[in-house]
Amino acid sequence: MPDNRKEKLVLKYLCKVCVGKKTYLISPHEIAKELCKKMVLSVNEIDEIMASLSLQNYIDFVVSDSKNGYYYCVKLKKKGQTYLADVKHQKKTLLMLVLRSIFLATVSFVFGLILKAIFKS
Repeated sequence: MPDNRKEKLVLKYLCKVCVGKKTYLISPHEIAKELCKKMVLSVNEIDEIMASLSLQNYIDFVVSDSKNGYYYCVKLKKKGQTYLADVKHQKKTLLMLVLRSIFLATVSFVFGLILKAIFKS
């Protein structure tokens, strides 16, 4: 999993944008503009995040120069393509664990009350 919140936000955005495409051309300014509602990111931070995500095997990207600055040619790797599903599965597993724990605690409490009532008589 990505190391920090900024990486998670960038990866989540890339997963949504790159769905069904082999490669996607996006500028760091577009990423910053899209994520500015949740967090302020500089272009340097985005460069570092993209390199980190590439090292973690989520994306492949190449920097491409143009008249208006530079763009990333981004391609999601297998790990990046399944990221959103993996996060959803992880949340579901955690929820089931919490619900199971609550259920077992309730059953133990009720069982204790029943035993207490039986042996109190």
